[in-house]
Amino acid sequence: MKSLFSVTLFSIAILSTQNCTENNLKKEDTSAVSDKARLAPAALVLPEGFNQYWYAGNAELSTYDVTQERYGEFRQAEQVNIFVTEDLSSSKQVKLDDPASAGADRVPVLKLNSVLRFHTGIYDYSIMQSVFTPVSGQATLKSTASIQDWCGQVYMQTNLEKDQYRVRTFSYFETEGDQDQKMPMVLLEDELWSRLRLNPTMIPTGKMRVIPSAVYTRLRHKPGAAHNAEISLEKGEKESNLTLEYPDISRSLSIRFETKFPYIIQGWEEAYEGKLVSKGTLNAVRNSAYWGEHDNIHAPLRDTLKLRF
Repeated sequence: MKSLFSVTLFSIAILSTQNCTENNLKKEDTSAVSDKARLAPAALVLPEGFNQYWYAGNAELSTYDVTQERYGEFRQAEQVNIFVTEDLSSSKQVKLDDPASAGADRVPVLKLNSVLRFHTGIYDYSIMQSVFTPVSGQATLKSTASIQDWCGQVYMQTNLEKDQYRVRTFSYFETEGDQDQKMPMVLLEDELWSRLRLNPTMIPTGKMRVIPSAVYTRLRHKPGAAHNAEISLEKGEKESNLTLEYPDISRSLSIRFETKFPYIIQGWEEAYEGKLVSKGTLNAVRNSAYWGEHDNIHAPLRDTLKLRF
């Protein structure tokens, strides 16, 4: 029998009426995180073996075979997820050069770099995201997303500033242009992947406000905003499932992952307006200090990850 994980990480409260218009919230909506009630998780309980796995001097590299919709057609794609722990500057939100001397400015994070590549006819797409989530379970400090194709580039960066997120977007599309906006400090969809790896039982569940994936908003040319959403976690003996649903934008995301630590992500399905738009299946996993494997003699290591692009 399957059961729902029930431990809640964040305190969910009502957003004050005066902020409803700014954040596109309905007055009767009571599922948002209050601007005054900052995300304040209970102490995150890390699973047994966490330090041995994530602080062994390696990154975890995983590759996925992906079916990706673009321009109304499905494309064969490949995604690489790189999970690694590192130290971030709390004030500058960049990787520290000298963590030992940083003092209280040092924040240990679990970083996710994901790279998605696929072809559309004669030209190709390359999409990369980076998400920096504190190992302590505190709110994600920073996330970035860049989309490149032969038409141009789009870049989006989200930074935590006190009790809100600052979101900056740079686009070559005239209607989007360069934007700088504030959003409530609610859950980011893009941080769910990292939180699964920290401890899936401490992901918030139920109805709440969530900021959708940067890739979704940019590929669909949607304005940035927090939306009503519902998260559920279903536990299986070997494999579990996280489901995120946005009723007001007709979109959903389902992520499959190993029930036991280290909770390796097995795949996902994303649907939009009732249709499948992305599906990924795990292909290979390798733990290594890849940043030192950059010489020509290391090229055959790509075969261990079954890389095609």
